[in-house]
Amino acid sequence: MSSSEVRVAVSEEGAGLRSFMDEVFQVFQRSEQRRWAQAYLWALLHASGKKTPRSMALATSLPQAASHGLHQFINASPWDWAPVRRRLARRVAASTTPYAWTVAELLIPKRGKHSVGVHRRVDRATGRTVNCQRALGFFLAAGGHAYPVGWSLVLGGGWNADPERMRRARIPATEAGRTVADHVVGYAAGAAAQPHLENLPWVLDLTRCDDAAGVLAGLARQGADVVCEVSPDQPVLAGSRSPVPTTVRALTRAHNARQTQVLVRQDQHGRVVRAVPVHTYAGTVRVPGAGGADGGRAYRALERPDPQGRGPARYWLTTLTGHRAEDVLRLARGHAAALTTVAALGRFGVLDFEGRSFPGWHHHMTMASAAYVYRRLTCSTGPEPPEAPPDAPSRAPDPPAALTGAPN
Repeated sequence: MSSSEVRVAVSEEGAGLRSFMDEVFQVFQRSEQRRWAQAYLWALLHASGKKTPRSMALATSLPQAASHGLHQFINASPWDWAPVRRRLARRVAASTTPYAWTVAELLIPKRGKHSVGVHRRVDRATGRTVNCQRALGFFLAAGGHAYPVGWSLVLGGGWNADPERMRRARIPATEAGRTVADHVVGYAAGAAAQPHLENLPWVLDLTRCDDAAGVLAGLARQGADVVCEVSPDQPVLAGSRSPVPTTVRALTRAHNARQTQVLVRQDQHGRVVRAVPVHTYAGTVRVPGAGGADGGRAYRALERPDPQGRGPARYWLTTLTGHRAEDVLRLARGHAAALTTVAALGRFGVLDFEGRSFPGWHHHMTMASAAYVYRRLTCSTGPEPPEAPPDAPSRAPDPPAALTGAPN
């Protein structure tokens, strides 16, 4: 290990990893930060089991002493995660053809009450009360995959009402009281400024969202197109002259006001395996919001019965009123791809952050996303030979003076 600099010993066969690191970590102002970023990413890719600084240093060929430097890089080094995530999104866009933004919730189980953002809440998917962090992942859907390029931590429990607790966890005051709608709409505003990604529609599952109308209203203000799965009881306003309050289920089941088309599914040999009826409301609807109707935005309502006939129907609202139902439902698959990605992200450490700071959590989630994106893009283009590990930097990154000795 060099005493003066870290040397990323990526073999010539692993040039793709070097290129990825150089592009994504170019935003780091200090060369030492870039070296620790490279070491952390390599360890996430190659360490098995839990992804903590100590376990990653022990499980890979990094020196054991590197665990302190990895810990400092995540928990104390004052780097901004937003530019890294923008470069990550740019890399995905350059390597694939994104067709939508999408969002997926991740509940991260935790023991105790000291991890940043941890609180008790009901997991709506299982009905159980869990002690967890509540995260929102932002994904670019491309092909059959979804690539994580952003994260938000949704505060709950007593966090919003405890300024001292937020101060200790280094949570900005602007995070207090932010709802899911605030996080989604805020991220969408930033995404709209990213080159080549600004006009992508948003594919969302709002069936369990506490503020579906708020999400739709916020995206409508930005002029973003949406394909949103909603609950059967989602309120809508039907009719142009004298709008009538109703629900999407009632609309699509009114035989005199709906259109039906049959989507044919085929196997790889072109044989028809299933015919799926899809019902669409003949007109357009609006979504009532907190301050009246949703800005007059027109939505199309769709109903797709369960193809097997055993489960409930599913419903969508979309601003893509001129698109075929088949195309809308094809876009909707982007959210399913995000759920698949969330399940796979565990092996890249998204559940393993042990620090107590807000910046540390965002740093770790950014690096885990980078590891997943690199591995997925590599798998999509064919596997590379194993990369050689980087040497660890000669010393840990210096924390800012105000944070020296701060609990992690």
